[in-house]
Amino acid sequence: MTKERKVINNKAESRFEIALDGQVAMIEYLERGETIVFTHTEVPPEFGGQGIAAKMAGTALDYARQNKLKVTSLCSFIDSYINRHPEFKELL
Repeated sequence: MTKERKVINNKAESRFEIALDGQVAMIEYLERGETIVFTHTEVPPEFGGQGIAAKMAGTALDYARQNKLKVTSLCSFIDSYINRHPEFKELL
């Protein structure tokens, strides 16, 4: 059983992140007026395949929805996540 990992919106660093045993997984973003631009997703290789990026993506997109932000994605992971979760397509 894996421990619950909390997604933090680190506004000072402009990224959603999860602390991973001394390392950090992250989705970097830029907020520009009424738009949030997701630029990059990174998960340390040894933590791959655990759903960490998906958890961060869901949290990041929920944040966009709650704050009435339009989403622009420059990140292939965010693109694929939205394609698998069409409930977020309206944010694009």
